[in-house]
Formats: sequence, C-alpha cells, structure tokens
Amino acid sequence: MKNKLIKLFSVALLLTAFAVNGNAQRVFVSVRPAAPVIVHPAQPSPRHIWIEGEYVWRGNNYIYQPGYWTVPPPRYRVWHPGYWRQTRGGWYWVPGSWRR
Repeated sequence: MKNKLIKLFSVALLLTAFAVNGNAQRVFVSVRPAAPVIVHPAQPSPRHIWIEGEYVWRGNNYIYQPGYWTVPPPRYRVWHPGYWRQTRGGWYWVPGSWRR
C-alpha cells in the first residue's frame, strides 16, 4: 500500500511539473500585431507612473491590454515597458517589469 502511494505521489508531482513548465513557454507568432493607438488619461497625482499597455496570450492570439496609471511598489521607481522580440522562431512578447 505504501509503495502504491509513493508511485501515485510521484506521478502527480511529475504531471504538476509538466503543467507548470508548459505555462512558462513563449508563444511565437509569424507577424507581430500592429501597434495600437495609445491615449494617456490625465495623471492622477505626481506619484503615479504610466504603465504602457501589454499583450497577453489568450486563446489563439495575443490580446492588447490597455495601459494605466499606478503608484509604484515600495523601492521601485522605474517601469521598463514590454516589447516584441524577434527570433528565428518568430516574434514573442516580453512583458514589462519594475526596476529599482
């Protein structure tokens, strides 16, 4: 009985590892989407920083999520916007991130 539980746990752990690794893969497209028209609303306060819109993979294509104003997290002051990177496999989106 103990041996069966160990095998079952090992299989579950292996399947979980594959599922987590599958979500971390890049999704390539042959043609990157056209740049959207960006409209910045008024800055709510001097502390707010504009976060450029991002592309997220949903279903079978990239969807553009519009930008927004936000107060940076503690100790972070610079937002490095996302961008499209081209490789031999095609184009993929590199998400933006906070920098110190």
